[in-house]
Amino acid sequence: MNPTQTELPFIARARSHGARVAIFDTNGCATYERLLAVSERVAARLLDGRKDLDEARVAFLIAPGTAWVAALWGIWRAGGVAVPLALASTRPELEYYVSDSGAETMLYDSSTAAMARPLAEALGMKAIAYEEIGPIAPAELPVVSLDRRAMIIFTSGTTNKPKGVVTTHANITAQITTLIEAWEWSDNDRTLLTLPLHHVHGIINVTSCALWAGAVCEMMARFDANAVWERIESGKLTVFMAVPTIYLRLISSWEAASVERRREMSLAAGKLRLMVSGSAALPVPVLERWRAIGGHTLLERYGMTEIGMALSNSYGGERLPGCVGKPLPGVEVQLVNEQGELLGEGVPGEIEVKGPSVFREYWNRPDATREAFREGWFRTGDTAVVEKGVYRILGRTSIDILKSGGHKLSALEIEEALLGHPAIGECAVVGIPDEEWGQRVAAMVVLRAGTELELDSLRTWARDRMAPYKMPSVLKVVEALPRNAMGKTVKSEVVKLFS
Repeated sequence: MNPTQTELPFIARARSHGARVAIFDTNGCATYERLLAVSERVAARLLDGRKDLDEARVAFLIAPGTAWVAALWGIWRAGGVAVPLALASTRPELEYYVSDSGAETMLYDSSTAAMARPLAEALGMKAIAYEEIGPIAPAELPVVSLDRRAMIIFTSGTTNKPKGVVTTHANITAQITTLIEAWEWSDNDRTLLTLPLHHVHGIINVTSCALWAGAVCEMMARFDANAVWERIESGKLTVFMAVPTIYLRLISSWEAASVERRREMSLAAGKLRLMVSGSAALPVPVLERWRAIGGHTLLERYGMTEIGMALSNSYGGERLPGCVGKPLPGVEVQLVNEQGELLGEGVPGEIEVKGPSVFREYWNRPDATREAFREGWFRTGDTAVVEKGVYRILGRTSIDILKSGGHKLSALEIEEALLGHPAIGECAVVGIPDEEWGQRVAAMVVLRAGTELELDSLRTWARDRMAPYKMPSVLKVVEALPRNAMGKTVKSEVVKLFS
């Protein structure tokens, strides 16, 4: 491709970063120049003589690292639609994602060949091994406009069957640039990816923002708390983003260390310029514990697969525990009631979002797409309240807002209170059907080592901390909560375990 030819903003940004290091993975480092060269080879291999993939879907199952980024960029540069797959998926899950997206090609690497290649053959797909893409004659790559489809990411499926969320290149550009501005990314940054690369958090917030800014993105093959602490202690990282579950694991690792090592770990954590928590509600006790350990008030934000990030606490200003801040640059947010009427401060309502970062459609689901919007506003299905100008999430309307005895209760608020109990390490609150109350408040908990807990003692403890109608009337102790790959509790599975 002629460098002067119109090309995607992401590729143009990479050219401007040149010989700077972009990725550091288990195989070493790769510069932006190398990413451009390898992704061009991937694009040429995918085209295989064609002028343009014309939005053909290309699924890829590749471990985090240079190969993953080269695959993504290569698909985009060939004019295709990228369908990133979760490494931890089962065969039936992968079959669903591939079949639902209508992907015609499967890109894989040596670490996933045993799963990916037989799947591609069974579904009649073209299968391409990343390691087998050698030097290829330069290809004339298509000019891809920003309004074309770029990626299909499947929703987490915590409340219903996963849907393919289609974003355009313009949507992705807007999602990235708003975070670059709000969180002040620069080419001096260095971040560590510990998240799976099949959701917005890992793809956009960490990897894409870092590479847009010209920063270095270290990519771990899999999460390991001790290894993360080692990277924090290296003094090289400036930005770290994770889900609450990861922060809990890091806290446990810190608590297991010697007193002297703890001091070193805390000092190193305090030197990072930004630490962010997202993808699930961050319980205030976890935030406070991390602040005591690392000196950071974790920056909480709110987003979804369909919208990227919409709300964020201030980077340089005050961060209120339990709140997700204000609308990000270029994003419009409002709260409405069931009739779509605007609500004022202090009144809970559904979050609706509008702006260039909002997705284009649900793949092959026109009815679901229409139902997701109201007069141009995307209906998130999440309930929040505005207090002193900042948003506080009350939960997923369909599963985190409980209706018991005529009261509307926030499962997230109850969970936060329960985490203050000395025996409770993790918890999930759901509503289970009840003829008299509509729903009963049920708590599933993971206990701290060496502790016990019964319902009567829990209710006695809760009397001074929550209203009687918020107290759990059902308690179940488990070894681990059911979670998805992002560490988010799968509430539908919690309900099943109670029944």
